[in-house]
Amino acid sequence: MTKTVLITITLLALSGASAFAQSGPTPQERMACRSDAQSFCAEHIGKPGEMNACLAANKAKLSGSCRKVVEAHGG
Repeated sequence: MTKTVLITITLLALSGASAFAQSGPTPQERMACRSDAQSFCAEHIGKPGEMNACLAANKAKLSGSCRKVVEAHGG
């Protein structure tokens, strides 16, 4: 995948859905979940709500840094 696609995945994965409803993720938080979003939830690209639900549902499989981000935002 190209760098642009990975950035797009990350932004879509982390923007404005239930796990991040109270405040948007910081650039560092987006980077923490970039590979997890690609690995576990690629089929939800372009669907921010589904992406965040997928990350929350896969919380046990996420990297430690991404898990902390999801939990910090209520997921």
